[in-house]
Amino acid sequence: MLVPEIRYISETVELHVLDLVDLTPEIVEQIDQSLVQICEGDSESSLQLVKSNFLRFLESKDYRTRMGAVAEFFVHLYLRQTNLKQEFLFFNLEEGSIKKGFDGFFSNGAEEYLVESKSGLDSTTGISHRNKLKEAFDDISSVIAGDSKKSKNNPWKNAYNHASHIDVGSSRSIRKKIKELSDLFDNNQFKSASEFNIIPCSSIFITDKWNADISSAILGAEEHFFSGLKAKSLKAICITKASYDSFCNYLGGEL
Repeated sequence: MLVPEIRYISETVELHVLDLVDLTPEIVEQIDQSLVQICEGDSESSLQLVKSNFLRFLESKDYRTRMGAVAEFFVHLYLRQTNLKQEFLFFNLEEGSIKKGFDGFFSNGAEEYLVESKSGLDSTTGISHRNKLKEAFDDISSVIAGDSKKSKNNPWKNAYNHASHIDVGSSRSIRKKIKELSDLFDNNQFKSASEFNIIPCSSIFITDKWNADISSAILGAEEHFFSGLKAKSLKAICITKASYDSFCNYLGGEL
């Protein structure tokens, strides 16, 4: 099981910080149990087939995209551990492409959660979990508000297509709510991040020796930093990971 350090900033703001120094046998077992569900839902594909498909997907991408995909996978692995239900497929419906809009739509009872993941290398000048969380929050905020500089596509339409896939198993009420948001977006009636439960995620990969300061810095961040990320509720996820290669080795290859 992935073991975080959790800091409760306020009644509506949580910070979850995880250090993945090694892929321990326990974590590998957790991945084995979740990989097919995360990637394909109830597809009944074999674990080995999905591992091979994941590796082929990574092989077709540049290093930055590969790193982002691995970072995002571990975010989903952890969020499922917290009893959030995944309402999408990690593998996109368009083969070989990246999901449009935000990175994930989760639910817990009547509550829905929007996820955006950002990642980078510890060797990058000025990198920090604080900066990556802000980048993720700003990105998802602009997408919801219909003023994203990267894409003017309707993010809810992609989320609806995923939730409607039979192997995802989303409830009718979830699909109906996403469809209503999609129709509003198409009619230029946009939303604010303050209306949603937002999960901004930061992943930093270590390129040389372990640096404990990366996690301690975000754990010591001032409360006003988080209060500046306006949301109905905020669950910030920060993962510091020893290497990207270890997961590729798990899949059965080296990239």
